[in-house]
Amino acid sequence: MSVQQTTRPLGTEPPLPGRRLEITEPFQLDSGVDLAPFTIAYQTYGRLNADRSNAVLVCHALTGDQYVVDPHPLTGQPGWWSKLAGPGKVLDTDRYFLICANVLGGCMGTSGPKDVNPATGETWGLSFPVITIGDMVRAQKLLIDHLGIETLFCVIGGSMGGMQVLQWAASFPERVFAAVPIASTARHSAQNIAFHEVGRQAIMADPEWCAGAYLESDRRPARGLAVARMAAHITYLSERALHRKFGRNLQNRQAVTYGFDADFQVESYLRHQGITFVDRFDANSYLYITRACDYFDLAAEHGGILANAFRGSKTRFCIISFTSDWLYPTSENRAVVHALNAAAANVSFVEIETDKGHDAFLLEEPEFFATLRGFLAGCAEHRGLAFA
Repeated sequence: MSVQQTTRPLGTEPPLPGRRLEITEPFQLDSGVDLAPFTIAYQTYGRLNADRSNAVLVCHALTGDQYVVDPHPLTGQPGWWSKLAGPGKVLDTDRYFLICANVLGGCMGTSGPKDVNPATGETWGLSFPVITIGDMVRAQKLLIDHLGIETLFCVIGGSMGGMQVLQWAASFPERVFAAVPIASTARHSAQNIAFHEVGRQAIMADPEWCAGAYLESDRRPARGLAVARMAAHITYLSERALHRKFGRNLQNRQAVTYGFDADFQVESYLRHQGITFVDRFDANSYLYITRACDYFDLAAEHGGILANAFRGSKTRFCIISFTSDWLYPTSENRAVVHALNAAAANVSFVEIETDKGHDAFLLEEPEFFATLRGFLAGCAEHRGLAFA
């Protein structure tokens, strides 16, 4: 697999479009480290209404970013949730004010390992402190406070975004009117941790990784990062979807070559996923964000009982899972529903029938869209939101 390193030398990247919030006060992380100063990069879509009651915080997944609707500034690809969000769509920007921030530790403008440590004048690399889902959410809260929003109408996200939704609902229930965690979990399983470790080891085994200091040498562990992406991407799909799309079809040939080129279409597809990923993502950020997912265990934060995370919550929940998702299967989503029921919370649950696997939350799924549209409409009516 040939991976072209198209990234620019350190300090020559063009500025990313969007907004920035500079935090100067020390911000204590779960690790006990104080981080300061740091930057939160974010995008907004639509308009905040007069009483600031129509704000929807969108939490992105592991390799996502703040460009929910806009084309990605590095790849030109459509916004990652542009099928769902925009004027007249389910997350209707004619009605709602959408906010999405690049997570702490990310590589699209929010402070992370690829950025310069102001104390040393050199890139953070592995000296950047390890972060958690809780750290990401508390940083987002600083942004929401800055925007003058007292209560979010809804916090929504899929996969790692769903973890952030659950953390928001547990940590700041009075600030969240409705919560929609999609295809997610309240803790990372041993299997999830194992897949992430394979990806991290692929990156760290790349000679170009340079013990995390590759940017100082204008190098990139592109091959390792591409392999990490390939391994992860398999978990986002289902066996049925892979068979439907590729089967054992050969790639631009009539017979196998008895070699190690990409004989099969599925091989070529995975290589393409890996190669294109390295153009938009930082390898060290991948290490940090996967580690944040691994550390996520909401029950452990509340005496080992998940229901304790939601005691007394007035937030309205909608939990959505997909039948063919084996990364965060329906059983893990049901565990959240059971905990919410035990806490006497207001919760609805829908399992969507699909063969598209975990990535179904990013794709056009009519039942998923209808479920979400109906839930938001009911919440808007209950909240008293009036739309022209």
